[in-house]
Amino acid sequence: MAKESMKAREVKRQKLVEKYAEKRKALKEAGDYEALQKLPKNSSPVRLHNRCKLTGRPKGYMRQFGVSRVMFREMANNGLIPGVKKASW
Repeated sequence: MAKESMKAREVKRQKLVEKYAEKRKALKEAGDYEALQKLPKNSSPVRLHNRCKLTGRPKGYMRQFGVSRVMFREMANNGLIPGVKKASW
């Protein structure tokens, strides 16, 4: 499980990205790259990293469900994800 500080950092980055999205878009259209550089580094969407919503695990993230592969398997086995069942053929 990820440290709480890592999860909090990602949430903080997400808020900054949302806050500066319009301003960043306007500056890009105007071609004002000097003003873009003066914006906070963490306001860039490139710095975001997908993490599991439950554990904060950064790797093995499944976008469709928003959780890591480990949590996905556990939830699927417990029947917590509708429409998902183990394959058998």
